[in-house]
Amino acid sequence: MPKKKVTEEAVEASPEVKSDETAAINPAPVDESSTSGVENVTPEAVIPDQQQADTREANLDAILDVPVTLALEVGRTSLPIKELLSLGQGAVLELDSLVGKPHDVLVNGTLIAHGEVVVIDDKFGIRFIDIVSPSERVKKLK
Repeated sequence: MPKKKVTEEAVEASPEVKSDETAAINPAPVDESSTSGVENVTPEAVIPDQQQADTREANLDAILDVPVTLALEVGRTSLPIKELLSLGQGAVLELDSLVGKPHDVLVNGTLIAHGEVVVIDDKFGIRFIDIVSPSERVKKLK
């Protein structure tokens, strides 16, 4: 027997609607005593105090020594495996990045800034040009 879609108007207009169909549309009220200690809190009641702020700072201090990987991405390209296997010493690949354009600075694979390559005492370095805001980083995660 095919199921019918029951609307609230149909329940009110039709006296022959079964009681379990009515219950599906108009569920029984929740018994407040069955929430077992769960308290509804309004946003105004959630105000951080100084002790919570200190705890957050202490939690942040716990991770300040965690090592992360910082990388500067010069450019990217894609090619078939056949072409990749045919590359030899001295081969040159064209990347999608332009000369003079800032490069992506990544921390553990997440874009945090744009920068340019500099040379410091025979070693490469990064000069940060633009730092990505935390809100922009969160948007890219979604």
